[in-house]
Amino acid sequence: MNKVYGYTRVSTTKQGTEGVSLQEQKAAIERYAQAQNLTIIDWFTEQQTAAKRGRPVFSRMLRQLRAGKADGVVIHKIDRSARNLKDWADLGELIDSGIKVHFAHETLDLHSRGGRLSADIQAVIAADYIRNLREETRKGFYGRLKQGLYPLPAPIGYLDRGKGQPKEIDPDKAPLVKQVFLLYATGKYSLAALVDEAKRLGLFSRTGGAISKNGLSVMLNNSFYMGMIHLKSTGELFSGIHEPIISKSLFDQVQDVLSGKVCQRTTKHMHQYRRMIRCAYCNSSLIGELQKGRVYYRCHTKHCPSKTLREDYIKGVIKYKIKQLRLTGSVIEGLEHKIDELRQNSANHTEGLKQNLQLRRDRLNQRIDRVTDAYIDQVIDKKIYERRKNAVLLELKDVEETLQQIEHGELDYSTQMTEIVERLKSLILGYALAEPEERREMLQWFMSNCVASDKKLDIELQTPYEQIKNRSTVLNCAPFRDGPRTCTGKHAPGAYSAPFREEFRTYTGQVADVNGVYNILYQHCEEGKKKSEELDNKM
Repeated sequence: MNKVYGYTRVSTTKQGTEGVSLQEQKAAIERYAQAQNLTIIDWFTEQQTAAKRGRPVFSRMLRQLRAGKADGVVIHKIDRSARNLKDWADLGELIDSGIKVHFAHETLDLHSRGGRLSADIQAVIAADYIRNLREETRKGFYGRLKQGLYPLPAPIGYLDRGKGQPKEIDPDKAPLVKQVFLLYATGKYSLAALVDEAKRLGLFSRTGGAISKNGLSVMLNNSFYMGMIHLKSTGELFSGIHEPIISKSLFDQVQDVLSGKVCQRTTKHMHQYRRMIRCAYCNSSLIGELQKGRVYYRCHTKHCPSKTLREDYIKGVIKYKIKQLRLTGSVIEGLEHKIDELRQNSANHTEGLKQNLQLRRDRLNQRIDRVTDAYIDQVIDKKIYERRKNAVLLELKDVEETLQQIEHGELDYSTQMTEIVERLKSLILGYALAEPEERREMLQWFMSNCVASDKKLDIELQTPYEQIKNRSTVLNCAPFRDGPRTCTGKHAPGAYSAPFREEFRTYTGQVADVNGVYNILYQHCEEGKKKSEELDNKM
């Protein structure tokens, strides 16, 4: 009686655990072995596709057959043994060397010319079936991608909603994913530190375990979270129809940190004004030092002639600058009234910007069509095509996010001006009551340059706060030059009482201050719009 192996195979682990194919194959092989008077001495079971080479169980079985540990092997069908011609060629070599290969489902004499030809034809058909299946699967896969759908399991922060449906935001995990992106964008966290922070926030993997360092790296590099689908294997980029969790600007900040463009610095001493003051001589940052219970800031560049500055002196200069930004209650009330009027008439301001962005979006779509036509006409190769198409898609994503901001009123002049006025309203009291880190954040809103020269500190504020600080708040002349100052007669031409004239001076001064600040804020918004338009023209 010949001693043989039994080989069974399914394509996936799921088929092996949930299906009955393996049991049916084994039963058919046992019946065949009994009918042919064969003894099965060992079983080889595999749960892997035969479309590619390198199946570990199949390769191990072939090695043992070549070593003569069995007389042959019984396999259910030809397509269970091989679906690629290279593996079928390996089996052919075994047959040629005298090893018996049996197929329980086919009665073929593989040692005859006709039987071998029939087996070869079936092997070719099985290989062609796989090639066709792969092509159809790829076609369907790319069809979904072109529709903006992601035909793979949803990443953390999203939920699957079935075939042909976009991924849906997970209301529990999506805010945590966004928080992880925000934390890493600060440049204060390494991936190892972010693992602990994600665990503290309550963000876990799909299996319920802690997210690994590699898992966080994959998440932070995944453009799916900003609404784009990127295929790492081919470098292709597609625009998704799912709702993004983060903006493209935040994603770009994270990529800068990952690529090392933003250095991650470890802060050893949490001094109030660390890395905020530059030396006027060498442009280096002044470093805080604790000496005899007081904090001093000095430049550590060798032979630099700069002097040290005491922290309490710096605090005094900053408080003085903040007081110069103070607006009276009546001025704030007047500003809010004028901003409300602007809000009612702001449609014209945003409509022009919206039309420009829509035209730019149309031009970008035309560029995609042109580069696609160039690729189809073989004017450019696929590598250049993908690089140009991806660049245009990312630019298109910026335009679409800006249009969304317009729809939500985020680019409205009145919204920007209201935000600045709210900051000015709470500046003095808020700065005095804020925690040290909150104060640093507030200072970053206002301060543009902070330069130390000898024993002096020069602080320049950002636009428009510098212009507000330097505004003229009083009138240089009285409102009534025609009437004599001593005349208080009721019917005298141009004659009014001194209290009334003083009250009128105060009123006109407030009106001038309101108009001055309002014009500064409006001009700031206009300049921002012009810079955006200039950037659009360059692109």
